[in-house]
Parts: sequence; C-alpha cells; structure tokens
Amino acid sequence: MTSTITYQNVHNLFKLNGFHLDRNDLCRVAYSFIKEGDEHEKSVGDFILDWFDNKSYLEFSTSGTTGAPKLIRIEKQAMVDSAVATGDFFDLHPGDKALHCLPTKFIAGKMMFVRSFILGLDLDFVAPSSHPMLLNDTKYDFAAMVPLQAQNSLAELNNVKKIIIGGAKMNTALEKGLSKLKTIVYETYGMTETITHIAAKKIGEEAFSVLPNIKIAKDDRNCLVIDAPKISEKSIVTNDLVEIVGENQFVFLGRIDNVINSGGVKLIPEKIEQKLSHKINSRFFVTGIHDAALGEKLVLVIEGENQTLEDTIFDGLDKYEKPKEVFYVAKFTETENGKVKRKEILESM
Repeated sequence: MTSTITYQNVHNLFKLNGFHLDRNDLCRVAYSFIKEGDEHEKSVGDFILDWFDNKSYLEFSTSGTTGAPKLIRIEKQAMVDSAVATGDFFDLHPGDKALHCLPTKFIAGKMMFVRSFILGLDLDFVAPSSHPMLLNDTKYDFAAMVPLQAQNSLAELNNVKKIIIGGAKMNTALEKGLSKLKTIVYETYGMTETITHIAAKKIGEEAFSVLPNIKIAKDDRNCLVIDAPKISEKSIVTNDLVEIVGENQFVFLGRIDNVINSGGVKLIPEKIEQKLSHKINSRFFVTGIHDAALGEKLVLVIEGENQTLEDTIFDGLDKYEKPKEVFYVAKFTETENGKVKRKEILESM
C-alpha cells in the first residue's frame, strides 16, 4: 500500500458487523448511533462524522505519558499512514476478520476503525467490556485488547490468529497464559502522540521492534526519542528509559518519572518489579517514599490483605533493590485501561 490512500477513502472490502458500507453508508450509521445507539455507539457515531468532515485533523487529549496532559491535533492523513504501517507490520490483508472491543473515546479505539476503513477489514464491533469474547466463537484474524480483556478471554483467544495488547503493562501470569496459546501475541508500545503503537514485540521477546518509517534514538537522559515523519513533524521526546538494540529495536527499562534516588543510588522500579514478578501472586509495585536519612527509601506496595512474605522472595535482588518496608492496599486505583495509578495510591496510604 502507498500513502496515496487518503482519509476520505473507504476500502471496498470494508465491512462493519457483516455489512459492506461505503462513506455515505457510514455517515448514515453514525447518525443512527448518535440518535438511538448505546453509549459506546454514540462515541463511534461522533468519531465517524468527525472523520468524514471537512477538517484535515482530529483533536485528542494526551494521557500525560510524555508530560502533562494536553490537547493535540493529529492529521487524519497521519492516522492513515499509521494504519498502513500497522497493516504492513502485522501482515494484515483486505477481507481479514477483525474484532474491535476497545472504547472509541480513546485513540486506540479510533485507530481500529481507521485500520478497518483503510485496509478493508471485516470488522466486528462489540461493546467494550472486561470480557469481550464471552459467548463469541467467531474466528478472527486480528484483535486488539488491553491486558484485563486478554486475561478474561484466555479461554477464547485460540479463536484469534493474531492479537495486539497495549494500554498497560502485562503481568507475568498473563504472559504465561498467553504463551500457551497458538495465537500470535504482541505487546505494543506507543502513546497518543505516536497515534497508538510505533513498536511491538512478541510475547517472550525482550526488545520492541519499530514499525515501518520509524527511527529511534536516546537523549542525554537515556530516554527514547521517536522520529516518525509521517506521524509528527517534530521528534517525539518521551520519558521512557530505554536501551537501544541495533537500528530498529529497543528495550524498555522504565519511566524516568518513577526513578527512585535512595541515598544517591538511582533505582528503576520496573527492573525491580520484573525480578519480583514470579514471586508475588498479587498485583504490586515498588516506589520511593520520603526518608530523612536516604532522601527516598524503596518500599513495596501490594494489593490485598496483609500477608506474611518469605524473606527468600527478595533473593536475586541487589543490596539496594531490597524494599525497606512493605505496605498493603485493599484495592489499587487504576485507569480505564487497567494501568495502576501509583501516585494516587501512595497519596491514599
């Protein structure tokens, strides 16, 4: 495919819930969704009408991944180019059957529609829920989910040839469950500014591989810098600490915002959490809290009731990586995508 495809195009093989729809059909469906549809359908109706209006861009609120949340404009043609890159990377073809189960108010949900319009996918659109494949035995070529949806769909996912999972970090239990499936599973890396994912890795792999037309580098903080001329005129500077592996791959180490300075030693929570991931069954994270002597001290926060931890779970950690204290929180607060809100949880303790 080439970038001569424009956002006004609708592929002649595109289907929505079994029906071939062209641009005019889609606008009629959009009006119907807005007037008579359920809540999740109304947001789809709004998006479709916005997509086919006379503006060349859409406006999005960022999640704050690269700084404070802000309103940004993204060119529709850039979204088309992103869809084409996804099609190339994941080997998607016109007529492939796809499942859309993400909220359309977020860019990931909007992009599933754009990919379908542009690539000519046969799209089943269902209400976003925590168990999107319940009572659904349809065979799919492609689907996108957040980790919670994938966790709840493990019994049905063998009906999907290829799935991408993003929005929040997958835990070890989910990765283990997914690795037993015949489904090809990718974890994605991206944000609103990059029009969802710009890189992906298969389950079990350490390094993310970038999509076509993406170049990567590190800044002086060792954070990822993304050069994606078809998506953004400016380089996108992230707060994600990475290790660049070759020209087109990187290993995500952690968020620079989360780095703990304990007595002059800089600790990356995500690296410590990875070492503990096989030893703690509940959700957890490590973070720093104020300490008079150290400045910040490393603590472990576990979701659930108090429990007795064996000292051996900290075997394998470096001296400075061992938590000084353990806290328990009955229920973690999280984003709609299932991402744990570390700061809010700390403030509530």
